[in-house]
Amino acid sequence: MPLDTTRTTLARAPHPGAALAFEVPPAGEPDPAVAAPRPGLCGQRDGGQSGPVPDSVLLVTHVPLRRISGRLCLDDQTCAGLERWGESFSQVTFTGIDAGEGPPDPADAQATAVWRPVADLACADRLSVIALPEAYRLLPFALRYRGTRRRLAEAVRTRRYLCFTLGSLTGDWGGIAALESIRQGRAYAVWFDRVEHEVIRRTSSGAPLRRRLKNALALPLTDGYHHRLIARSALGLFQGRDTFGAYAPHARRPFCVYDTHTTQADRIPEDALAGKERALLGGAPLNLVYVGRASAMKGPFDWLETLRLARQAGLRFTATWWGDGPLLGAMRSRAAELGLADCVALPGFEGDRDRLLSAMRAAHLFLFCHLTPESPRCLIEALVCGAPLLGYASPYSEDLVARDGGGHLSPMDDPAALAARLTALDGDRAGLAGMVRAAARTGARFDEETVYRERADLLRRYL
Repeated sequence: MPLDTTRTTLARAPHPGAALAFEVPPAGEPDPAVAAPRPGLCGQRDGGQSGPVPDSVLLVTHVPLRRISGRLCLDDQTCAGLERWGESFSQVTFTGIDAGEGPPDPADAQATAVWRPVADLACADRLSVIALPEAYRLLPFALRYRGTRRRLAEAVRTRRYLCFTLGSLTGDWGGIAALESIRQGRAYAVWFDRVEHEVIRRTSSGAPLRRRLKNALALPLTDGYHHRLIARSALGLFQGRDTFGAYAPHARRPFCVYDTHTTQADRIPEDALAGKERALLGGAPLNLVYVGRASAMKGPFDWLETLRLARQAGLRFTATWWGDGPLLGAMRSRAAELGLADCVALPGFEGDRDRLLSAMRAAHLFLFCHLTPESPRCLIEALVCGAPLLGYASPYSEDLVARDGGGHLSPMDDPAALAARLTALDGDRAGLAGMVRAAARTGARFDEETVYRERADLLRRYL
């Protein structure tokens, strides 16, 4: 699924909003592709004329929807984005994947998300939510295809601006919405936040043979399918340079965009910035931090190996990896084996947004070892907090710091080179203090209000 499940989590307090326009039906009904619209909102203009509702937007995504304690819920980051969309459009229709009742299973990637009731959002009285069935396997997809496409066809027909997230081949309702838009002669935008086929290739190298054979057959078909839908789109929104470089050649109007859920108020204050510079110049041990899931694509063992090599070279530091994930237990065991238990902390999930912001503001470097071509928001969040980037180079990370600085990047898959860079920076405290200032300057370019407003402006201009 083309979904960033890092869940750092930069959550917001619930808004005491109005009741939600649409609700999903109770679990167990025969077709969860749901949401009966209120009369006059969907499919009719004033006077009963059929056609798109003015100033309305349809967002088809793969984001899970859950019913928790009888209330329809989304993760906090998606909720923050919906509130921003609501600032730009008078009607917002959002589709996600029906993930059922109750909190997710502890082993699920969504287990550590902060869940918010959709009815509490500031735009709840102008928000329509449609739960589509999970159908990533061929048989469920075939069984659900006709009914789901019918609902998507109605949503496409009755919404003015259309934006679809594309991902897999089967169960990819964003792709089906794009096909329906082509059939209806409607202009649409596509959205990618990572190079899906490359992520699958790199993360499945150690998978069972059956899965690797399945991927070998499906990936070329998926690539061709995506290229076709991108070529027929009126607008391509590609998050970060990795994604832009992979997909822009197939689009008529490609744009490199960014995504963040930090606001202008989250930027590191000047007194905190100056205090961090003083600590560096005073010779304090380096404070290193990472915020994200402990999963293979984040390179957790490269991260630990980098720290082992740096300590072997005499570096004094403390390092903290904030985040849960399937490899957290293995990371703790590996850190103990490497003799890093006294300088490396692996506390797991942290749901307190202010605490995470404070940790990044206090960090001298944001150390990362991402192994796949994705566009993780945590790098932008670090820059906003004045934490310079030190990690594996990719078009995305390089582009973030190309203009104003705020980072040093090393070749991917090379912990030794990264450790050497880390120890060199420790020996140049004046240069590192300058990187801190540059990181804050770069981070000032990114805030949630601006990126969502610019994205809405692109939809209006080209659709």
